[in-house]
Amino acid sequence: MIGRLRTPRNRELVNLLLVAAITVSGFLAVFVARDNAVSTVSLTYAGLFLAPYAAAHLFLRVVLPAADPYLLPCAALLSAIGEIEIYRIDPVLARTQSLWVGVGIVVLVVVVRLFDDPRRLEALRYTAGVAAVLLLLATVVLGTSVNGARLWIRVGSFQIQPGEFAKVLLVVFMAGYLRVNGEVLTHPTRRVLRVGIPALRHVVPLVALWGAALVLLVAVNDFGSSLLYYAVFLAMLYVATGRPLYVGGGIAAATVGGAAAVRGAAHVRERIDTWIDPWRTARGSGYQIIQSLYSIADGGVFGSGFGRGFVLIGHDTVIPAASTDFIYSVIATETGLAGAAGLLLVYLVVVFRGLKIASVADDTFTKLLAAGLAFALGFQAFVIVAGVTKLLPLTGITLPFVSYGGSSVVANFGLLGLLLCASARANRLEGRG
Repeated sequence: MIGRLRTPRNRELVNLLLVAAITVSGFLAVFVARDNAVSTVSLTYAGLFLAPYAAAHLFLRVVLPAADPYLLPCAALLSAIGEIEIYRIDPVLARTQSLWVGVGIVVLVVVVRLFDDPRRLEALRYTAGVAAVLLLLATVVLGTSVNGARLWIRVGSFQIQPGEFAKVLLVVFMAGYLRVNGEVLTHPTRRVLRVGIPALRHVVPLVALWGAALVLLVAVNDFGSSLLYYAVFLAMLYVATGRPLYVGGGIAAATVGGAAAVRGAAHVRERIDTWIDPWRTARGSGYQIIQSLYSIADGGVFGSGFGRGFVLIGHDTVIPAASTDFIYSVIATETGLAGAAGLLLVYLVVVFRGLKIASVADDTFTKLLAAGLAFALGFQAFVIVAGVTKLLPLTGITLPFVSYGGSSVVANFGLLGLLLCASARANRLEGRG
C-alpha cells in the first residue's frame, strides 16, 4: 500500500494538490484586497486555471506513468503565481492567460503522444533547424516592431512570437547534430598551434545554421534571445564534447562581438548606458528599471501580500509592462524577498530535474536534448530576472510560465512535454516508476 502511494503519479498528485491550495488562496487574497469581500468569483478563476492541470495529470497517469513527478507541479506553481499576479493587474488578461494555459496543456499532450520516445526527434534534426530559421526569418519579414524590437507577427487580433518556438527547435537540432558529430568534435584529428581543430565539414553545418539564427535575431533587435540562444549553443557543445576550449573561444568571440556592437550600434550603446546609470535618464529609457528596483525594494523581506502591493495607480501599473517583462518585480513587491527567492528555487528544481534526466538517459541524443531544454529554461529565467534587478542589461524575453503571453506559455509546455517523455524513458529503463 505504501509503495503504491510512492509511485511517481501519486507524488505528482500530492504536489498538484498543494499547488491548488496556493492558487485558491492567492486568488482569494487578491479578490478580498480589491473588493474587501469574499466571493466565489475568485474560486471560479482558480478552478478554470487548475482544470487543465488535472486533465494533464490524468493523461500522464495513463500514458507516461514513469515520468518525472515534479516537472508538472513546478510548472503549475510557476504559472499559478503568474496567473494570480496577472489577475491582480487585470482580470481580463488573467482569463486570456488561463485560455493559453489550456492550449499549452493540449500541446503538451500532443507532444507526448507523438514523441513518447524522444529518440524519434533525432531523424527530424535538420527539419527542426531549418524550421527554426524560417520562423525567425518570418519575424524579420512580417514582424511588427514593439518597443524597438521586431519580435511579433500579427494574425488578426492575435500576436505570435516565433522566437519562443524556435528556441525549442534549435535545441532539437543541436541534440541531433551533436549526437552524430560529437565524437569528431571531441577528438579532432588536425592540430593548429597544438590546439585540436575539427574538420570543417563537421563544423560548418552547425555554425552556419546557428549563426543564421543569431543574425536574424540581431536583425529584429532581439538581443535577449540572441544571448539565450548563444548560451544554449555553448552549453550543449560543452556537454557533448567536454572541451572547455569551445566554451572559452565562444565567450571570447561573444566579447569581441559585443564590444563591436556597442561601438557601432547606437541602440546597443544606449541600452548599456541605461544599465550602468538609469537615473541619468530617469524620465526616459531608465524609467522602467528604476521603477522595477523601487518596487522590489518596497516588498521588503516578506512583502505586502497578494493584492496589497503598490502596483496600480487607478487602472495604470506603477511598473511599465508589469504583466510581461517586469512581472518578477510585481511578485517581489507582494511576496517580498522570500517569495521572489522561492520562485527562483522552483526554477532551480526544474533545471535540476532536467539535468538529472540527462544524467540517467542511456542514449546520447536524449542526454543532450534534456540538458539543452533544462538549460534553456533556466538561463531564460536568469536573463530576465537579472535584467529587472539590474544585474544585466534589460532584455525583452519572458519569464517562463509566469509572464503573460500565449507564445511563451505554449512553447514552454511543449518543452515540458519533451522533458516528461525523456524522463519516462529513462525511468523505465532503470526500472523506477
